[in-house]
Amino acid sequence: MQEAGAPSPEVRLPAEWEPQDAILLTWPHRDSDWAPLLEEVTQLYEGLVTVIADYADLIIAVPEAELDVIAERLEAMSVPMEFVHLRPAPSNDTWARDHGPITVLENGQVKLLDFQFNGWGNKFEHEHDNALTGILHRDGAFPEVPVERQDWVLEGGSIEVDGRGTLLTTEACLLNPNRNPDLSREEIEHRLQQALGVRKVNWLKHGHLVGDDTDSHIDTLARLCPNNVIAYVQCDDPEDEHFAELRAMALELAEMTDAEGRPYTLVPLPWPGPVLNDEDERLPATYANFLVVNQAVLVPQYDCPSDEVALEQITQAFPGYHIFGIPCSVLIEQGGSLHCITMQLPEGVLYDPA
Repeated sequence: MQEAGAPSPEVRLPAEWEPQDAILLTWPHRDSDWAPLLEEVTQLYEGLVTVIADYADLIIAVPEAELDVIAERLEAMSVPMEFVHLRPAPSNDTWARDHGPITVLENGQVKLLDFQFNGWGNKFEHEHDNALTGILHRDGAFPEVPVERQDWVLEGGSIEVDGRGTLLTTEACLLNPNRNPDLSREEIEHRLQQALGVRKVNWLKHGHLVGDDTDSHIDTLARLCPNNVIAYVQCDDPEDEHFAELRAMALELAEMTDAEGRPYTLVPLPWPGPVLNDEDERLPATYANFLVVNQAVLVPQYDCPSDEVALEQITQAFPGYHIFGIPCSVLIEQGGSLHCITMQLPEGVLYDPA
């Protein structure tokens, strides 16, 4: 408890493009919804590890019974295992962005915030996922870094920050009564400011993808990038059911400013068109769900003509970065993509930056 009269701690949530020590993954397994696609999605994870390991360490939560099998598969692919830290932990699913810790700096010291995770409004089983950060911490996955449990629901995919005091989110998610029904908009905004150190919260009223279970996570729609850039999903087909909603979102973004009053440069991401599953149900394919890991940006690819354009636009938003396309058609079968299955762990979580 803070002493009376003591100054408030200086808190800052780093931007995703700031230096990182590691990426957190939660490995797919047969007791999750991935069972029918397990070998295909496992191959995607293995390929993802080979790319990320060139830029950061990986902490991977895996079923205890599969530790040796996963290690052997990665070693057979010549993955540099000195950068891969396998940790036994049960999980319901693999969406580490939403059940993993959110890292802040408090007076310059790293601290992990372990928010409540309720399966995107109690839509899915989540008991193991909600406990996963605590299990990893007790197992020594985050050495010498404190973890602070939070008493309210917040998912990493629902917020974007620039590291300089601005947060971008959607009303459809954070104000949904299936998350924090007893908190008002003002109370949620105050908690964001206190916990994450942001000074301005930009709320989007519009933006939704058919097939999305997250109630419009911001990382499926619009992403903050360096140099006051926002990369956002644009639908250019007037006949598409998303057209009006995403056009309204773009108009909102054009009116926004950061915490210092500066407007944004907008970089539109291409529209992949309808991506369907075997039952002809629309899947929430989006190029906004990219991952930044140190000097690389990993961009979802859906075997669509717009894939190459997406890489070109991300290059515009991240000049000087290494840009990689990662096939994500199997991920979108379960409603998420590349950013959703990952969580960055900034500098200081694993290693002393000094």
